[in-house]
Parts: sequence; structure tokens; C-alpha cells
Amino acid sequence: MRIPLDWLGEYVELPSGTRGLDLAAALVKVGLEEEGLHSGEINGPLVIGRVLTREPEQQKNGKMINWCSIDVGNANGEPQGIICDAHNFDVGDWVVVVLPGAELPGGFAISTRKIYGHVSAGMLCTTDELRLPDDRSNGIIVLAERMPGVEFIAGQDAIPLLGLDREAIEINVTPDRGYCFSMRGVAREYSHSTGAKFTDFALALADSAPAATGNGFPVKLADEAPLRGRVGCDRFVARIVRGIDVSVATPEWMATRLTEASMRLISLPVDVTNYVMLALGQPLHVYDLATLSGSIVVRRAGA
Repeated sequence: MRIPLDWLGEYVELPSGTRGLDLAAALVKVGLEEEGLHSGEINGPLVIGRVLTREPEQQKNGKMINWCSIDVGNANGEPQGIICDAHNFDVGDWVVVVLPGAELPGGFAISTRKIYGHVSAGMLCTTDELRLPDDRSNGIIVLAERMPGVEFIAGQDAIPLLGLDREAIEINVTPDRGYCFSMRGVAREYSHSTGAKFTDFALALADSAPAATGNGFPVKLADEAPLRGRVGCDRFVARIVRGIDVSVATPEWMATRLTEASMRLISLPVDVTNYVMLALGQPLHVYDLATLSGSIVVRRAGA
């Protein structure tokens, strides 16, 4: 289970300046072993740049590339010439630039190299390369689209701006402690270890749960081989929700937390249920009502 510190901090008070190592030490005292510490995993200069020029050039193989001049301010003292084969940006755009000497996640080292007849000193970055939440843009990061209204400075450190300095801790959860597959469960254990104030949002939500509707979807519990006489699932709650626009992108703050928790983004309805599941520890699943027929049958897996 991967626990982003800033998300955990909504459920339990973390002292100012708490780092992943501090959290790991506290959790070990209550039997939750650390398996790893994670952050943006970027070493070296990652800065904000402004596109000064973009010159498209057709290559012999038919590929179109852009020969760009990028203002990176004091980060390198002069505009950088960079080759980019993405086309979703233009002159004047603020972009994220990784400069020679840096290393991206996965050990991808950046150096100055000659390519397509130019010396390219760095790279314009995509969300995928930085392991940021997927914005489904299939191109480089254009900051005005990602952060509307924010003022940028050429050469500004992009790591804190993009939240790539945030930490997450990965813990080993044993089968008897399934409640720790959630922020709520881990926060409670941290509270037991340190005495820090724990806030249980699940109790507050229980008091405001909506009443059942009269037109729900039929569910059948069918455990034909209960273990020791106990069925594997004694309740299954379903509710029909209408009016959801599945084309709307998942909010960036939610996408960031899911990504930091090592959860892949799927779609707005799926991402919302995954978020609640990771937050509170309640398993959830979303179905497309248009594809269902008959009842939902809850059973043991077959061969």
C-alpha cells in the first residue's frame, strides 16, 4: 500500500516537517513495515521555460519535428535549442524543460546531443515522462492549460510547482490488517503509535448517508460453498446514479493523489470510487447501467 503523506495528513495530525522516514519509523512501532520511500524521483534541473521560437522541419522519413528556442532564465544563462516532435504548443507558451545533467524517473538521463541536424540541449516534458497524472493530452505539458491564472518565471524550479517533491511511503500490509489498505486505517495506526489526533471522516459520513431508494438494481448473493458455514459476502449495497458525464476529466487534485498512491487513472466514475476506497477502506465498484441485464450476482470465483 502506497501512502502519500499529504493525503494521510487529512486524517491524522502530522507534525510540521514530517518526512517519509519519520512516518515509517512511527508505523514500524505498530507493526507496519516500510517497503520503500517514493517522491518525484527526478534528479537535476527541471525548470519552467517559455517558447521563444518554434520552427517546423519536415524530415526525409516524413516525420515533422520542431526546432525550438526556449528561454530558461538563469537556469542556464541563455535560451536553449531543443528538438521536440510534439505539436500541441506554440510560441509564447510556458512549458516544463528538463536540462542536460538531469535524470528522469526510470533512470532516463538527459544530455546534450545532436539529432535531426541540430544540437538539442534538453527536452520538453510530457506528464508521462514525469509520472504525473495523465491529462490525456498526448503532448507536452502546456502550463497555462494545467494551471490557469498562475504566473510563471523562466528558469523557475518546476519540481515543487508540480508537486514532484511530495513523498509517499510504501508499507507491507499483512492479511489480518486489511483496514490498513486505506488512509483511514493507516492514520489510525499512526495515531496509536504517536498519540496524534485522528479524525475519522467515515463516522461523519455515516450520519449523513442518504436513505434507500425504491427503484434500486436487483442484487443476488450466491455463495454455494461457504467456508465453515459462513458466506463470503453477507451484504452488497447498490445504488443507481444518473446524470454523470463520463467525458469530464477527473479533477487534477484527485488524479494527483490517485497517481501518488500508485493507482492508474481510468475515468471519472471509476476514479471517484477508487478514491473513496483508498480513503476509507470500503471496496467499491462502478458499473455501466446500460450494459447490465438481469441482476448483479455476487459469488465465489470459478476456475
